[in-house]
Amino acid sequence: MRGGSAAAAAAEEMRRTVMADIEANRPRGNGMVVGGMSPLSETLWRDKADTEFIGDVSARLTWKDLTVMVMLKGGETHRVLEGLTGYAEPGTLTALMGPSGSGKSTMLDALAGRLAANAFLAGAILLNGRKAKLSFGTAAYVTQDDTLIGTLTVRETIWYSARLRLPDNLPRQEKRALVDSTIIEMGLQDCADTVVGNWHLRGISGGEKRRVSIALEILMRPRLLFLDETPIAHRQFFAQAGFPCPSLRNPSDHFLRCINSDFDKVKATLKGSMKLRFQRSDDPLEKTTTTEATRRLIEFYGRSQYYYAARQQVNEIARIRERYTLQKGTVLDSGGSQASFLMQSLVLTKRSFLNMSRDFGYYWLRLLIYILVTICIGTIYFNVGTGYTAILARGACASFVFGFVTFMSIGGFPSFVEDMKVFQRERLNGHYGVVAFVIGNTLSAAPFLIMISVASGTICYFMVRLHPGFIHYVFFVLCLFASVTVVESLMMAIASVVPNFLMGIIIGAGIQGIFMLVSGYFRLPNDIPKPFWRYPMSYISFDFWSLQVKNETAQYQNDLEGILFDNQSPDLPKIPGEYVLENIFQIDIHRSKWWDLSVLFSMIVIYRIIFFLMIKINEDVTPWFRGYIARRRLQQKANLERRLSSRYPSMEITERQPSLKDYVVEEGSSSNSSA
Repeated sequence: MRGGSAAAAAAEEMRRTVMADIEANRPRGNGMVVGGMSPLSETLWRDKADTEFIGDVSARLTWKDLTVMVMLKGGETHRVLEGLTGYAEPGTLTALMGPSGSGKSTMLDALAGRLAANAFLAGAILLNGRKAKLSFGTAAYVTQDDTLIGTLTVRETIWYSARLRLPDNLPRQEKRALVDSTIIEMGLQDCADTVVGNWHLRGISGGEKRRVSIALEILMRPRLLFLDETPIAHRQFFAQAGFPCPSLRNPSDHFLRCINSDFDKVKATLKGSMKLRFQRSDDPLEKTTTTEATRRLIEFYGRSQYYYAARQQVNEIARIRERYTLQKGTVLDSGGSQASFLMQSLVLTKRSFLNMSRDFGYYWLRLLIYILVTICIGTIYFNVGTGYTAILARGACASFVFGFVTFMSIGGFPSFVEDMKVFQRERLNGHYGVVAFVIGNTLSAAPFLIMISVASGTICYFMVRLHPGFIHYVFFVLCLFASVTVVESLMMAIASVVPNFLMGIIIGAGIQGIFMLVSGYFRLPNDIPKPFWRYPMSYISFDFWSLQVKNETAQYQNDLEGILFDNQSPDLPKIPGEYVLENIFQIDIHRSKWWDLSVLFSMIVIYRIIFFLMIKINEDVTPWFRGYIARRRLQQKANLERRLSSRYPSMEITERQPSLKDYVVEEGSSSNSSA
């Protein structure tokens, strides 16, 4: 009796504690208890002024008759997924299992709204009984690839992510506490101050990187989380279908063994080599093939209680919309970030600057190469003087500096590609917007580009002894800075659409080469063919504007104007620099060189706008266009099949079917998801 009384007292005490906790966490405003919310989620929700809803805000995801078809080259189609039905309820973990290439990632992409442009989705995907777009922050998605900034520590990675997404009015100590608790939850405390690692920095292990990727997404305590390449499993369906897991065998291995035909090949090889000397009597797979096993599993699932229970549960969850309404402004509809635009821009600038300063290959190596090259230029054109041969020597020096030296900026393209990978992951999860990213990237790179321009420009200017005077020196450095920055902007625009760094370098080098051809040095401006090359190519070439613009001056005018050069013979009069500009380089000296410099700086803005537009086009326009082309091909193929069927009724027309492994695992995934 004493034991019973003690248990009852303990239960009552626990009940009081729970009720007190619920009362303490009661949201302000409408006085309603919010079910299924973490303290952080409730705090974020409570800060929304006009939020009103009935019931809890837990995420209930359902998918019914889900089919994904991919358009291949030549108009052929391939069904990757077919007829999948399942659901995921709050507080549960639903695992999708199958061998490599079986369609697990495709199914996650379909549920998360991230299918490729040539993939078509059929079926219903509902979140709490409603159709909802789950990309850009509504749901968190940890993809297969752990795309992280390698120069940051684990703590810094999570901290910057928290500042990008948490509200500005949330105290700094609370943000720190949330970051620390997330690190502890994911078991990362031992490597919290270790860098993630990249090509020249040894960092954390692959498993720890995986946990960091998960920590970044659970930081905001999402209601719905997709995890790719994180297998966890528990099932009884296989045992009831006649394929129980033998003793001393991992259940996950057994499930995959049932549906993966690759193991049949391994077993046949072992039997043929006499390495398999006995068979287990308790293993049902020893007496049948994978094809037969999967056929029996599919048939059993179609008439099992799991199938009917899954469809009934899906229909029940779909009717949630009739019982309560989630209005705009709830946690599920809040997006991935609560931070302001200014905070996002500031944090991205700081994070990018820190990454650039720690990554030796981003700017430090390029600075070293720039210094070495300009020293070489300075020794070759050392104290060029004002002799007759110095006229062309000065022009050649300027052309090399503003042509080939700025050409080396394409060396940073691999780093740009890595930045774009991180951006695409964070952008799809709703961490920040495109404008904030462009601003942060531009501002963080500016100090390094200024350092490169000042260091290399100073060495070249004083070793060659170009036109003396502080104003001429400042103009030379500013012109070099503008040219290098324009190339950086161009390469960033290329990186936004070309994810492969080798292809990007080739494309960037080709564009640079074309721009140098119309710069006005290799071919004088008046001699450049007007169709295409003069108009418009010379006008969009930054090399052209840095050296001369439509017979106007920039660096040529800055260096040659006001200098007297020796003639071919001492008896002949001196040659004014203005005469050289007008008659040799075909430059109009009546236009200011500062005008040309302003054009260069305006090109920086234009190329950054192009960078922004390329990202938006790649996000919105390109998928729509590719999808339109694929749908049109599908329609044309369907029309052709209908015409052939009407003309030749006895002719059987079938579309390309998926492989046995794809079909089997897709149906297996359906049963796993529905169970």
